[in-house]
Amino acid sequence: MALEVRAATEFDDVKTMLGPKHPDANVCWCLSYRLSSKENVELRGPDRGERVRQLCREDPPPGVLAYDGGEVVGWAAVHPRADTSFARNRKIPKVDDADVWSVWCIRVRPGHRGKGISHHLLAGAVKFARRYGAPAIEGYPVDNHGRKVDPTMAYVGTRRLFERAGFTKAADTDSVVNGFPRVLMRLDLH
Repeated sequence: MALEVRAATEFDDVKTMLGPKHPDANVCWCLSYRLSSKENVELRGPDRGERVRQLCREDPPPGVLAYDGGEVVGWAAVHPRADTSFARNRKIPKVDDADVWSVWCIRVRPGHRGKGISHHLLAGAVKFARRYGAPAIEGYPVDNHGRKVDPTMAYVGTRRLFERAGFTKAADTDSVVNGFPRVLMRLDLH
């Protein structure tokens, strides 16, 4: 496997990873945490994809993509926490006043799972944040103690995935996904 992780600037590849089967469907597009609640609720159907197209043109783009050969196989959303709803989230605490970045969604395409791609995506997200001068990066995975997480809810990652990438637990949260508590994991980048 010739895996490469790079900035998510190619909208068509982001669409492959996040877009709906039917253009009018109201899927997340990984915007739920990226936009204000108001904008997230107001954007419907194809307008959600158009908003992602705009984000792909921004600097920094909305995340990173993993490629196996030339085929897109994974996505990770990563951006400054201040530009996400995590900046105002009452269930996930703010550890300090550092301008940390957040990684909140890691997705691997069906047929490519179980090959360690999520590890490459998380490492790529860390590298991406570091390149933009982030002092630290946080994730909010489930603490599932090795128990199975429903694949539709696994996008937040697991504590073990983040620990393997060098993150350490910085705080408990009041957030729960799929019955598992989420923890705030952090990696200092300086």
